[in-house]
Amino acid sequence: MPVGAFDADQAASALIAALRPLGTSERAAREKQYLKSDLDFLGVTVPDIRRTVRAAARRYSSDLDREAIVAWALALWREPVHEPRMAAVEVLTLGVRRLGAQNLGTVEQMIRESRTWALVDALACNVAGTIALRDGSGWLRIDRWASDGDFWVRRSALLALLPGIRSGRPDLARFTAYAEPLLAEKEFFIRKAIGWVLREISRRDPAWVAEWTGSHLSRLSGVTFTEAVRRLPAGEAERLRRLRTRLGQAFAKFLVHERNRRKVRPLG
Repeated sequence: MPVGAFDADQAASALIAALRPLGTSERAAREKQYLKSDLDFLGVTVPDIRRTVRAAARRYSSDLDREAIVAWALALWREPVHEPRMAAVEVLTLGVRRLGAQNLGTVEQMIRESRTWALVDALACNVAGTIALRDGSGWLRIDRWASDGDFWVRRSALLALLPGIRSGRPDLARFTAYAEPLLAEKEFFIRKAIGWVLREISRRDPAWVAEWTGSHLSRLSGVTFTEAVRRLPAGEAERLRRLRTRLGQAFAKFLVHERNRRKVRPLG
């Protein structure tokens, strides 16, 4: 699709042609199996994808306004091939300063079509979260993601908080609003994301993470808890581990008591 002097389809075709000779069939097979993906794979490494996209972006830099960036990304995304889709994410990441909340609908659609952390996580953090941090109206859409029926979209709401956390502007109230309803989830990628965000917060505010973890201890999955305490001071992490063990032991005793009580039948 031409956008002004920039032809997005032509740019996408040229980029894919540049990627193809960088891949190997062995790596393609390994990556496809590892990611359990229905997409085709070229077998190109992530560093090679990034280098290729950056080189192409430099050539087109004078033509890459907001519309051109989105058109180029969508032209790459249309290919049912992993590496062009990775390249599409990289295009959006490189051009994110020119994007706004009005582009989050496109990002959301890409998240829904991704079905793998290898694409979702960068879209959520590097693109959606960065947009919302600069354009606060973006949170209106991301807030809805937190209760979406698609777990990849729910994960994306959590990961969109990371740019603010890393820049020293954590939205702790929004994290709690997102995370608390998700604590009962069985989905690994949700449990991991909650823990990941807590781990990132703890780099600057370990006291807040220790207090939040302690107050939600009985509801945290093992993977969430492990990530949450990973970067806490050793003494604080150990205290929470002991407390979690005691809670587990108390709950186990309660279950035994309940089973025994139900076995007792009244006479007569």
